Amino acid sequence: MEQHGISKLDLKRRNRMQVLKILKQRGPTSRIDIAGTLELTRAAVTIITNEMIEQGIIQEIGEYKHVTEKAPRGRKKILIDINHHYKFVIGVTVEEDIVSVGLSTLAGAVLDKRNLAINEKTDYSTIFDFTEKSINEVLGDNCLDKNSILGIGFGIFPTMYSRLGISVEDGEPDYAKLKAAIREKTELPLVFDNSVKGTAMANIDFLKTKDINRHNIAFLQYGNTMHFVVTNLNDPIVSYDNRTNFVDKMIINPYSDRTCPCGRRGCVESELTPSATMSKLREVFSAEKTPFLYEAARGSFENVNQDMITMAYEKDDKAVKEILNGELTLLAVLLNNLYFSTNPQKIVLHQFKFQNEKAFQKLKDAVTEIGGALVSSKIELSIIEDKHRFLSGCALAIRELFFNRGGFDTSSNN
Repeated sequence: MEQHGISKLDLKRRNRMQVLKILKQRGPTSRIDIAGTLELTRAAVTIITNEMIEQGIIQEIGEYKHVTEKAPRGRKKILIDINHHYKFVIGVTVEEDIVSVGLSTLAGAVLDKRNLAINEKTDYSTIFDFTEKSINEVLGDNCLDKNSILGIGFGIFPTMYSRLGISVEDGEPDYAKLKAAIREKTELPLVFDNSVKGTAMANIDFLKTKDINRHNIAFLQYGNTMHFVVTNLNDPIVSYDNRTNFVDKMIINPYSDRTCPCGRRGCVESELTPSATMSKLREVFSAEKTPFLYEAARGSFENVNQDMITMAYEKDDKAVKEILNGELTLLAVLLNNLYFSTNPQKIVLHQFKFQNEKAFQKLKDAVTEIGGALVSSKIELSIIEDKHRFLSGCALAIRELFFNRGGFDTSSNN
């Protein structure tokens, strides 16, 4: 006979998932408030949470402190929260300029890290060997066995797919080959996904201050290519998740004489990426137009680096300042367009190299001029530090192996 409906195990898992997601979103919460949110009886929530407490997944942390002088009569509210040390997680993030490996709690608190600077010439073996060595060192140095580890999350930047043997069909990466190679080295559960998505998730899940009204962010990552993720109810929208680099093709200056290899005129790729900036500077590089930059680079554009460009801007090299101010305006146009096309509560910028608060404020002023104060007020910087990029992998693993499974043991499910 054909079976319909949901099994008791699936129902139990779903209820546990919902409890964990409420605690993730709100922080410490009482069973009574959880019952009200989930529309379950207090008795049902008590059974669910007591079992999770016994397993060490969540914990009681004390009574709710009333703001008013006189607390209401009746049963006191006992707050519960996730036990963020229930298990630890290893994150691995591979991006164009770095391989980052580290250890964190379930709240994203950094416990250990290893970073390797790479470039376009770094081969697969170097990346793989460093990753394997770093994972073993992190486990050994922190005296952890596999029972203490939730799993390993791998965040791979899309431009690194081919170098790591990851094929892509219809926008979907196939991690099978890489997963098989890593599976030979460890029995821990493995999660693979786009690192841009992972860093966006880290900016939601690892915030120290909870905001129960924050559900949607637009996340823009700067690099040799621009990448973009939009979330709904704090989960990535799949159409953006599968093609994070589409933002590179957005037109922000239709009157530009610059075209990218695909033939688009005035798109993000040809106007705002590092290669676009260098191309513009090369055209004006001279002792007359860029005197400070010319002297710093000893007359050769091949010696120009980001620090020199920053200094030339601060020293009022006219042509440098004109180019960078122009790009600031185009970035403001892009942010305005992304805001009104996705309607996020926040636009989070990652890997944008603002030297100080003054430089960031200059961008916000440009956005205010282009799109108004409302759009400008939505912009904030990523909480993920450059040296902690492995947290992208951690966020991916924690979501998949902990929250999406209701805290159930994953060792036999991967």
